[in-house]
Amino acid sequence: MQLTEFFRLWQDSSPYMEVCTSGSTGQPKKILVEKKRMEASALTTCQFLGLQPGDTALLCLPLDYIAGKMMAIRAHVAHLKLIDVPPSSHPLKDIQVAPDFAAMIPMQVICSMEQPQEKSILMNIRHLIIGGGPVDEPLKHQLSHFPNYVWSTYGMTETLSHIALRKLNGEDASDWYCPLPGISVHTDSHDCLVIHAPAICPKDLITHDIGQMHSDGYHFRILGRTDNIICSGGIKLQIETLEQSLTPHLSHPFIITSTPHPLLGECVTLLTEDIHTEEIDRICRNILPEHHHPHRIYHVRQIPLTETGKPARAQAQQLAKELLKESPSH
Repeated sequence: MQLTEFFRLWQDSSPYMEVCTSGSTGQPKKILVEKKRMEASALTTCQFLGLQPGDTALLCLPLDYIAGKMMAIRAHVAHLKLIDVPPSSHPLKDIQVAPDFAAMIPMQVICSMEQPQEKSILMNIRHLIIGGGPVDEPLKHQLSHFPNYVWSTYGMTETLSHIALRKLNGEDASDWYCPLPGISVHTDSHDCLVIHAPAICPKDLITHDIGQMHSDGYHFRILGRTDNIICSGGIKLQIETLEQSLTPHLSHPFIITSTPHPLLGECVTLLTEDIHTEEIDRICRNILPEHHHPHRIYHVRQIPLTETGKPARAQAQQLAKELLKESPSH
């Protein structure tokens, strides 16, 4: 979608706008959201960050998804100067002056860090928000000494982008998300995060994210998703926890999923772009507890990702099942 087409739809007579979910846990789906709630979300972010009319904002995310749409709306409602560049892994390659505000996915940040000129621009962005996927420890460490504000975001399409931020750099860096003004969260009896954001969501939203509340009852962090649990031999294993344990030790992209197992019900399965699967097996056995080891490790040409750079969990599981069928020892 082009920016002119987006604003044509934004300014038409309909009180709703169609948005598409990311498809990280299944097929993307289209939903209708109220434009007034998108405006409320945009204003909340701009006010929290202290953005002023005339500040520059970089749009480098696809307008087909909520993250790109919300950057355009933030610029519109806060009277920011929008810098529109094509979505790519190097959105800063033709930028000469750092914008005041930018939103990127982790892949864009990582790629920008690889080029000195792009890294210099990146470091001088006044407010950089990173969403669409987890910020792992190696990237967090690289960002920890940035001179300006760097934030990790928590949110989803249904919450019209982020509803909470956590600081990644400086003395006040934190592992805990802070809800934006007017928003509160709690966990239900299943430890799922429940979001109360009346200006943005018409009713409380029960998520599939397993949350942990801080002792202050306000801040929170995410431990994983209820649909990202592998039940192997009666032991419940959180996919995100396994991936976080292995990330510092594996140099090639990988993803954890599951495949059916005749004795265990389902077993931990690792897909990797590294051809040295025996070495990966050795690393896993050294790092993970015995019952957490991947039973199956498959080399793949490319780890499945959504268009917004998130792990495509459903696609990865289907790919693993197909590789299992092709394996002579399945």
